[in-house]
Amino acid sequence: MAQNITDTCFVDWNERETVAEAMIPMIGRLYRRNNIVTSVYGRAIINQSVIGLLKSHRFVRQVENSELSVHDTFKVLEVLDGLELGHAHIDIGKLAVKFQKQQEESSLEAFLRIELADIVDKYNAEEAKQHNEQTKDVVLYGFGRIGRLLARIMIEKAGGGANLRLRAIVVRKGKADNDLEKRASLLRRDSVHGSFDGTITVDEERTAIIANGNYIQVIYSNSPSSVDYTEYGIDNALVIDNTGIWRDEAGLGQHLECKGVSKVLLTAPGKGDIKNIVYGINNGMLTTDDKIVSAASCTTNAITPVLKAVHDKYGVINGHVETVHAFTNDQNLIDNYHAGSRRGRSAPLNMVLTETGAAKAVSKALPEMEGKLTGNAIRVPTPNVSMAILNLNLEKGTSVEEINAYLREVSLHSELQKQITFVNSPEVVSCDFVGSRSAGIVDGQATIATDNRVVLYVWYDNEAGYSAQVIRLSNEMSGVNYAVYPKTV
Repeated sequence: MAQNITDTCFVDWNERETVAEAMIPMIGRLYRRNNIVTSVYGRAIINQSVIGLLKSHRFVRQVENSELSVHDTFKVLEVLDGLELGHAHIDIGKLAVKFQKQQEESSLEAFLRIELADIVDKYNAEEAKQHNEQTKDVVLYGFGRIGRLLARIMIEKAGGGANLRLRAIVVRKGKADNDLEKRASLLRRDSVHGSFDGTITVDEERTAIIANGNYIQVIYSNSPSSVDYTEYGIDNALVIDNTGIWRDEAGLGQHLECKGVSKVLLTAPGKGDIKNIVYGINNGMLTTDDKIVSAASCTTNAITPVLKAVHDKYGVINGHVETVHAFTNDQNLIDNYHAGSRRGRSAPLNMVLTETGAAKAVSKALPEMEGKLTGNAIRVPTPNVSMAILNLNLEKGTSVEEINAYLREVSLHSELQKQITFVNSPEVVSCDFVGSRSAGIVDGQATIATDNRVVLYVWYDNEAGYSAQVIRLSNEMSGVNYAVYPKTV
């Protein structure tokens, strides 16, 4: 009996591997020919390994109470491959589950033709060629933690055409003779996020880094206003300033003085009249006239979508946000002088109580929260992944089961599905969220609800999750938009 179970499990695994292997060429073909980005419940499956595909399907059991079968998504891919589709983002996992749940007795192809009606038979080889050649030049001003993660994401997404194209990074010349190799090495290896997925070479003669075929010019400059980007064939570029040095219009406006630059995006809270945008919340207020925009902070991006979801259904009277935040490069490794209170103490050895402007900053993206939130932060001895604890008083009472079910639904089937993830495992810890590209992840097991008082625990990768939000905002500013299927209600 035991032997039969052993054989059955192994045969089943081999069979699923075989199906996943057959999916890979279809996924790649849809991506490169039709510029279709496929995913399984929000997890992109472009360039995934067989094991990566199986893990993406396994993830679905956390949100749908059963594992999604590769046999079902394979059938969806087979039909999609023959529908001559126009470019889009398509979640084959959600389509497979939706087809299984439908009451009508229709074929899978008929179902998909209805679901994807706007893009079915829209493929045109010449238009697709032109579309794939359309890219938006991007310059990274600064190449620190956020800069390198932004580079990784843009390089990863460059294959389908009509995307952001990383053309250059601008840094100050380091003291080492092999500065360029050191920059490339930091992109290649990361102690938190692991090795770069691909190949990287250095062109010393032309001062460039080539990553997965992406030619990235390295420009040395000490000033935002001293670079002529057109000399490098860069034009109408979006400059993403991830240095944090300049945060007002006067400072960031220096980028606009450069030839070849059209817009600037700041990866920190902006000052003055600069619009602070949390993608998914208030990106609708962007106009073509906005030349300088802020992507707010990682914490603001993590908590604002959850607060909006809760406020929309229950109404938030007031509350307190406590951020348990990974230490950052701004802190000291050992005790040393620091201009900020307490931040001079050793980051790897201490929990450090400090201030955060995230609670107040929420109202810039979500005006209905004005004056309702207080906040503080505790820096803790971990290098990445943070948590926000939302202690809220609501207008309407609820229960743990009700609010968890609501937030789970929002994370799967709403316009906030890219911003909010919901997990319900009793075993997850911070390391499990390294690399998460959701702005925030609600931990359902930790939710507390007593009538009108609710406490929510929201994890977030303060590097990768925030960088993903910056890329989403960059796409919006650059006019790089895709229709998403299935459509949200």
